[in-house]
Amino acid sequence: MAKPRVVITGLGTVNALALNVPEFWSAMLAGKSGIARIAKFDASRYACQIGGEIKGFDGPPESHVDRREAKRMDPFTQYALAAAVEAVADSGLEMAKIDVERCGVSVGSGIGGLHELEVQHLRLLEKGPEKVSAFTIPKLMVNAAAGNISILWGLRGPNSAAVTACASAGHSITEALHVMRRGEADIMIAGGTEAALTRIGLASFCALRGLSTRNDDPEHASRPWDKDRDGFLMADGAGVIILETLEHAAKRGARIYAELLGSGSSGDGYHITAPEPEGKGAALAVKRGLLDAGVAQERVTYVNAHGTSTTLGDIAETKALKNVFGEGAKKLMISSTKSFIGHSLGASGGIEAVVTAKAIDTGTIPQTANLFSPDPECDLDYVPLTPRQHPIDVAISNSFGFGGHNVSLVFGRFNG
Repeated sequence: MAKPRVVITGLGTVNALALNVPEFWSAMLAGKSGIARIAKFDASRYACQIGGEIKGFDGPPESHVDRREAKRMDPFTQYALAAAVEAVADSGLEMAKIDVERCGVSVGSGIGGLHELEVQHLRLLEKGPEKVSAFTIPKLMVNAAAGNISILWGLRGPNSAAVTACASAGHSITEALHVMRRGEADIMIAGGTEAALTRIGLASFCALRGLSTRNDDPEHASRPWDKDRDGFLMADGAGVIILETLEHAAKRGARIYAELLGSGSSGDGYHITAPEPEGKGAALAVKRGLLDAGVAQERVTYVNAHGTSTTLGDIAETKALKNVFGEGAKKLMISSTKSFIGHSLGASGGIEAVVTAKAIDTGTIPQTANLFSPDPECDLDYVPLTPRQHPIDVAISNSFGFGGHNVSLVFGRFNG
């Protein structure tokens, strides 16, 4: 039996640049940065004092979640709910009329409720165990975002949350695709969310010496593939997409952004934090994604790269693309969303799925910010500084996580 085709009908995001998709897309193409000095706690003693904080966020819409209920959620869950509400509204779905048994959720996170863990640990130390909140576990557990999204609309379809570090959203979208191909759902709400830019989160990544310390120039600190890059930047956010079977979307006359053609995953089997230097695992994920999608590599126009702004990672991904595409790699247009908003860890693949779908829909290749002096070892077309108008046939979006988790999503222009 032929696998059902799966299309993207709704987009939602909360990130350091904007609190919705239209403003995010416009700001990114205009070259604006979401990176700034950290304001929500005193970061003066940290090596890295900058990042992609969410600004102006006042919780998920009160039309859907009242403030009392929102307080029982960690910020990572609140971000996910806000993005999901936007994505559903964008899709035009009437949630009161859908078959709730045929609508599921697959929204992951790399870390989950780190803010809540910090708060309750401090309370434990200062006031004793009897003062620890009864909501601690429901707030910090990684599946809280997916669970609360399903509760919001009473959804009883498959519900899960991938936890594969920075590949979490990509794997969650992959699981949603597989669920729909198995015939278990007509609609999936999929993506990722993260709120790890906390005191312990920042201190931990500082200890790994992977973060940029360009504290006096936040807007230009995230610079993938630039020879002067000095590390990545932590960020918070969420990215959610609405997936529907083509049959379901067509019946209701839905607007379609793009088609999700396939996905490939792999492991590096190399190191818990460093990528395999030659990008072998990453290349395998891309190859498997193209095979799953049934797409010839010559059709790929655009790559939304993992592109974190680390020396090892940027070079390994460049090598991976050369491994897969050979001489054809020089024809690819490649860019990094993280150059604008930093690295939102488990949410990044969801936000980048939103960007990739918008790029296909509008025929616009987003640029890579801050790529002023290309690293000689990174010699592909990374669309520096200025967006391009160019039709996209097929695009891939890569996410690679600590532990050696790799996932490559393959999207295509919808052709009816």
